[in-house]
Amino acid sequence: MKNKIVITTGDVNGIGAEITRKALETLGTQNVVLVSNRKILDIDCEMVEVSFDGEIQFGQITKESGEFSFQCLKKACELKPKAIVTAPTAKEAMHLAGHYFNGQTELLEHFLAHDGQKAEMLFAAKDFRVLLLTRHCALKDIKITRELIIEKVERLTSVLNLENPCFALCGLNPHAGEHGVLGLEEEEIIIPAVEELRAKGVSITLPKPADTLFIGAAEAYRKNEKMPYDCYIAMYHDQGLIPMKVIAGSSAVNVTIGLDILRTSPSHGTAFDIAGRGLANPDSMIEAIKYASLYT
Repeated sequence: MKNKIVITTGDVNGIGAEITRKALETLGTQNVVLVSNRKILDIDCEMVEVSFDGEIQFGQITKESGEFSFQCLKKACELKPKAIVTAPTAKEAMHLAGHYFNGQTELLEHFLAHDGQKAEMLFAAKDFRVLLLTRHCALKDIKITRELIIEKVERLTSVLNLENPCFALCGLNPHAGEHGVLGLEEEEIIIPAVEELRAKGVSITLPKPADTLFIGAAEAYRKNEKMPYDCYIAMYHDQGLIPMKVIAGSSAVNVTIGLDILRTSPSHGTAFDIAGRGLANPDSMIEAIKYASLYT
């Protein structure tokens, strides 16, 4: 499996199998191994089968699908491939099955991390990249610390493997706090972190208002020009993903970095509302497989 891409088909009641089939019909199945079940996706491709005794119930959240999703991810990690591509899963279904992870990123970290490794969630479309400092958590639970910023930016620097990367940092508060008028986090936490990173040789901006920061990225992406920054760093989930999905659309790919195995995934969810109807757009899955293929 060392030089192959392992693909999991996600929640059986969502669009995972459909977009996987459509993507492989476009790209071919060379150097691909599916971790799934022929009952869910029966195509001419090498497959490591995981048991599934339940019924496919499109649009439903079921314990059986949650267990299958979990076991497929576990098996994919055990195969130790160069890259893993994961179709969307449902957190609620996995929770019903007793697997309490906030997402596939956390689950992959659980199975693959060693020696203090931490998985990070990066979204990419061409050279437009967005790193999330915090991931799947309630807004009220977001806690930004100086140590968190420094740790994640240094990890990003080591993983991206770019020469002299330049990072743009979103502020946490509206207008990046407006010098303390709209919040003190920028003055007391974020700017000191930036100063420490700069002292270590990292090229990074002071916190910028997120409502205007991505305008330059949008223009560059539209014109197919070089991005103003090598990576944009968002404080929380929606702050980074709204501009990524608006600018890049179905070209955006979810990338897990920081582990020995690269993982990619489409940038959307299970789409229960259209599951089983043949309407799912495979473009993001295609991009996820193509991105993973760069590392095999």
